[in-house]
Amino acid sequence: MDIRVLQYFLAVAREESITKAAEALRMTQPPLSRQLKDLEDELGKQLLIRGSKKVTLTEDGMLLRKRAEELVDLMEKTKAELASSNENINGEIHIGCGETEAISFLAQAAQNLQKKHPLIHYHIYSGDAERVMEKLDKGLIDFGLLVGPTDISKYDYIPLPMKDLWGVLMRKDSPLAEKETISAEDLWDKPLIISHQASINSEMFSWLKTDLSKLNIVATYDLVYNAAQFVKKGFGYVIALDKLINTTGNSNLCFKPLFPTLEAELCIVWKKYQVLSKASNTFLQQLQQELENLQPLYTF
Repeated sequence: MDIRVLQYFLAVAREESITKAAEALRMTQPPLSRQLKDLEDELGKQLLIRGSKKVTLTEDGMLLRKRAEELVDLMEKTKAELASSNENINGEIHIGCGETEAISFLAQAAQNLQKKHPLIHYHIYSGDAERVMEKLDKGLIDFGLLVGPTDISKYDYIPLPMKDLWGVLMRKDSPLAEKETISAEDLWDKPLIISHQASINSEMFSWLKTDLSKLNIVATYDLVYNAAQFVKKGFGYVIALDKLINTTGNSNLCFKPLFPTLEAELCIVWKKYQVLSKASNTFLQQLQQELENLQPLYTF
């Protein structure tokens, strides 16, 4: 498969029209239609359903669209890496991360590096550990910031000295808001909103002292900001990490830590044996420098 033909296919999928895709690609319709037909013949699959009003994707077409997007992204990323020079480092750095206040550490490293290399640009992707590692394995991102216990044996990594604290986000007028800390028993009869990642976290299982099926889980979430909107309406209690939602000032929310304390470890990972781009390697060096500066703050 030619990468150029995949770009044609993606244009048709995006525009839902061969005519509109041809216009966007600045080419005529007949050669575009021919390229798409050749692609279908090469794969031995029908990719497009050519309707009278629009073009839709078959199931095979939807699969190809996903893979083609990954391939085109990887090609663009590689081109950007090769364009960088030793004298004036530039390029794209792609970072996947879970929701954590520790992203501010990466942001500070990027800010300090930008003073020396302003032509480096950053792309931040949000997702749980599973999604971040999937992107890493496919080469779509350079670094991942992982939260909580994860098998990182196939990656190179840097453990971060800071840790996130698990707790419960609730309304200030909730019955549990008067408590200093929250125990597992406090939550057994409450409507809970938990993250998808927490639902498969063995440490969280152990802390709750009961099977998830016995709890009143009314919702799950990917982004704690969205979950917080449900909490504001009195929908339930969110089990979440600290410092992600503002609970100060006029906020009607509060955060109470779990007891016994449950912490989430943090680490930055990248693929083993990967040849990093100049931009990514420079960023990694900056991260290591930032960590050296932080060490005295975490020495007890």
